[in-house]
Amino acid sequence: MYRVAKASQHLALTGVGIEDIRLEKKAWVFPGQTCTVLDLTPVNYTFQVQAMSAEKLPFILPAVFSIGPDTNNLIKYARLMSPHHKESDHVKELVRGVIEGETRVIAAAMTMEEIFKGTKEFKREVFNKIQLELNQFGLYIYNANVQQLVDVRGHEYFSYLGQKTQMEAANQAKIDVAEAQMKGEVGAKLREGQTKQNAAKIDAETKIIATQRQGDGKKEEIKVNTEVKVYENQREAEVAEANADLAKKKAGWTREAQVAQVEASKAVALREAELQKEVEKMNAATMTEKLKADFLSKASVEYETKVQEANWVLYKKQKEAEASLYEKEKQAEAEKSMADAAFYSRKQVADAELYAKQKEAEGLMALAKAQGMYLSTLLGAVGGNYGILRDYLMINAGMFQDIAKINAEAVRGLQPKISIWTNGGGDGTDRGVVGGGADGTGAASGISAMKEVAGVYRMLPPLFETVYDQTGMLPPSFMGTLSRSQRPTAD
Repeated sequence: MYRVAKASQHLALTGVGIEDIRLEKKAWVFPGQTCTVLDLTPVNYTFQVQAMSAEKLPFILPAVFSIGPDTNNLIKYARLMSPHHKESDHVKELVRGVIEGETRVIAAAMTMEEIFKGTKEFKREVFNKIQLELNQFGLYIYNANVQQLVDVRGHEYFSYLGQKTQMEAANQAKIDVAEAQMKGEVGAKLREGQTKQNAAKIDAETKIIATQRQGDGKKEEIKVNTEVKVYENQREAEVAEANADLAKKKAGWTREAQVAQVEASKAVALREAELQKEVEKMNAATMTEKLKADFLSKASVEYETKVQEANWVLYKKQKEAEASLYEKEKQAEAEKSMADAAFYSRKQVADAELYAKQKEAEGLMALAKAQGMYLSTLLGAVGGNYGILRDYLMINAGMFQDIAKINAEAVRGLQPKISIWTNGGGDGTDRGVVGGGADGTGAASGISAMKEVAGVYRMLPPLFETVYDQTGMLPPSFMGTLSRSQRPTAD
């Protein structure tokens, strides 16, 4: 059968003559072969991913992913995902599990502030991690639309954050309005004060000029009058010289007139001085008011400036204190988590060591119980005789053989020449020589078989005596007892 795939499809062929999977757009399907149509159209998956930040604040991440087969890795998609429809529950659960798992892992390593401020970086990292996991199934993310983060009911972090931003903006607007109003009022007062100061200054200067002009006019008038009077007095003096009588009278009148004139001139001078004094007082008062206005304006502006600077410094310090407190709280939480992890790790190690010690103690107790049962059984078999049990354990462990071997090795290193006396002749005078001697062979040839057996039994006491001397152990009771008087004499 001849099959042709559509523009958005591929044919996956398997079976006879095909080693693994062959991808074609059109192909003949022979008997013994199967053909699976792979639809490459992406499918939209909408999710409401619930995650939790590093501060354990839950949030919802609405996301829409357009996912379809990876055209560069269709073999893997055909092998793993072709038996399932793209919109089946199996594929949806697979994609949901990958997206939710990677999103939670990434969100758990970031604070809510980092997630909120670095939304683009967070989305990019989520996209890359999910794509890395989907590559295992031959799937590709054609588009990912991660919407704005949403609060979980009962944990309204973003709504509170928005309210905080609105309140900060409103407070800043109030501050700006108050500052603008302050600048307007201060400027108006400043302009009004400057107007009054300039008007007062002009009035004072006008009064000063008018007073000066009046004083100058009076001075000229007095000067002219004085010159006229002097001229008249001179003429009168000349007339007085002619007419003495008349001159005396006129002199008296002239004297009176002069006194009156002097008084008048002094009165004018006094009045002029008083007017000048008033003018100076007014000038001083004007300058005082001007200086007061200048300093008051400067002080008011400087006071408002200092108040604003102090408020800004206070606000900055409050924010720095809040940031420092928040950082210390997070550091304390991190140290607490590290301490809990270290405590749990140490507890696990201690529990493992305790379990090993308990098992080792149980093994030792079991071994001790088995050995106790073994010794109890042996002791019951020998009728409760501890000496027989001890001798049996020594013989069974090969202790006598080990002692003989150790002694033999020690004697072999010395290479001694040993003579052994026996009482095999019946009268106690026969002598046997071992290890050398010219007559040893003739003496041994005259001993019968029974005598040799008797000689062997006679050698047992010296052997037991040697073992007793070296180890302090007596021979078993069934082999006889050892008497000090039975020791042979050896050279």
